[in-house]
Amino acid sequence: MASISYLWSNRARFSFGNRNFYRAWGKRLFSFPELLKRNLRRLQLIRNGAIISPTAEIGKLKADGHKENLLIGSFTFIGRVYMALHDKIEIGERVCINDGVEILTASHDVSDPKWNHTKRKVVIDDYVWIGTGALILPGVHLGRGSVVGARAVVSKSVPPGAIVVGNPASPVFKTRPDQLDYNPCEFLATNRAWLIG
Repeated sequence: MASISYLWSNRARFSFGNRNFYRAWGKRLFSFPELLKRNLRRLQLIRNGAIISPTAEIGKLKADGHKENLLIGSFTFIGRVYMALHDKIEIGERVCINDGVEILTASHDVSDPKWNHTKRKVVIDDYVWIGTGALILPGVHLGRGSVVGARAVVSKSVPPGAIVVGNPASPVFKTRPDQLDYNPCEFLATNRAWLIG
């Protein structure tokens, strides 16, 4: 969840004794254990060198490799995701990465007789949505507002606003609007308990 200090300072306030007061605090107390778990995950990654916004939502992220290679922007949601941090993974603001996604930054050169290890960074711009179970391969740049469909395998960069599906990922005819204005973290029940009540 968003950091406890962020949620506390931005919490919805209700008069003591008001029905909304009791309802909001009931929700907050009920969801507090999950809030603590997610904050501890964020703190552990930050202590190991990752740069993560205090408003980013970190689910059950398994990040192997050098944590200092990870950068996550504001109001970004990351579910149960695997990341191989051999090189940098730069994630912008208001990104949604669903459960089961894998992001790789290294592989082996199949044309090299010695099968040497190669690595390249992955860049995910603002407002990108990566669907459940997608695989993002080394060197991919997902442009602002692009969408990766569930189970897609992305080996090439995706332009802004494009929607790609399949294996290998290929564009569909539909694109997203140029002007995007949403926060994927607003939909989480724990955040709503604090920010709305």
